[in-house]
Amino acid sequence: MLEKINELIDQNYDEMVNIRRYLHQNPELSFLEDKTAEYIADFYTELNIPFEQNVGGNGVVATLKGGKPGRTIALRADFDALPIQDEKDVAYKSKVPGVMHACGHDAHTASLLVLAKIVNDFKDDLPGTLVFVHQHAEEIPPGGAKSIIETGILDDIDAIFGNHFWSQTDVGKIHTRSGSFMAGADKFSIQINGAGGHGAYPHQTKDSIVIGALLVTQLQTVISRRLDPLETAVLTIGEFNSGTSFNIIADQANLTGTVRYCNQDIQNQIINDMQQIIDGVAKTYDVEITLDYDKGYPPVINHPTETKIILDAAKKITEVNEAIEVMPQMAAEDFSYYLQKKPGAFFFTGAKQKGSSYPHHHPMFDIDETALPIAAKVLIGAYFEAQK
Repeated sequence: MLEKINELIDQNYDEMVNIRRYLHQNPELSFLEDKTAEYIADFYTELNIPFEQNVGGNGVVATLKGGKPGRTIALRADFDALPIQDEKDVAYKSKVPGVMHACGHDAHTASLLVLAKIVNDFKDDLPGTLVFVHQHAEEIPPGGAKSIIETGILDDIDAIFGNHFWSQTDVGKIHTRSGSFMAGADKFSIQINGAGGHGAYPHQTKDSIVIGALLVTQLQTVISRRLDPLETAVLTIGEFNSGTSFNIIADQANLTGTVRYCNQDIQNQIINDMQQIIDGVAKTYDVEITLDYDKGYPPVINHPTETKIILDAAKKITEVNEAIEVMPQMAAEDFSYYLQKKPGAFFFTGAKQKGSSYPHHHPMFDIDETALPIAAKVLIGAYFEAQK
């Protein structure tokens, strides 16, 4: 049966591409994906596969019960876009100013929809149950995964698998990792309340820019001098805003940044170390400094059995020439919430375009669409492997 399904996936390649390009031209931002959710719901209505809409927001969850006993396996695809202007010169360029699918979520959705269409014709012979999870709002915390889980709609699944097309990896490669695969991602902001004044009389002020500059360098020691070198983490200051004129010493400065980590236990250590440094600098300069720390997505921690299932499924696909475990990625994904609740694994499908390669979240981002059927084959292959 799996061999026949894979043949049909290849035969339906054009439909995958057409759906992907339609969604690429009509992107919607996180939590605003009303038309995309409706498009997905209409697709399942045509297939006569039962589904629920508005799951945890704009989520759509379809359930295909097989005719034979077996486990209940969920497959997930996200469908939100990003606030980026599409600068590609292609026929399927985004029609929405300032919004584009710059991370491949349109492709995730297209491959899963067509896969659902194909396996629907085999439902009487399918073991167990297939649950197609179409998730909204992956790009912005708190994300859509958490709210979907909180509805309880996935309480009865036995495992969940998810894919991300990866524009920096060649087509034909499947990459994953047992344990920490993608990082946890947090956001923080720091406000320095100094005392401003005339640029000619710095001794009469408490210069928030000088204090902020010191914090930028001191906070780097959290990673370089306070963390075990064998742990993986990043602390990045992304914004430094202060000042109004060349001859005025600013009374306030604001820093924002991100922390990335692979070990959940490291998160609290980093927060505590940041607070210690901030308190020390505040005391030294006799100013008020506040830290506002927002915990974002936790790390993606793949389960060992399900990771092996992904690799075993991938190795049986003709187009796959590499299926291996790789080093963790410092990017983040709210698929982590599913893995906190249920066994499962997340994997990357190589989708690098020949001759050009732009990273995710770039205005020129695109993928090699020949990767679409490969992801679908790995997902359905994992479903059958999980039934063993």
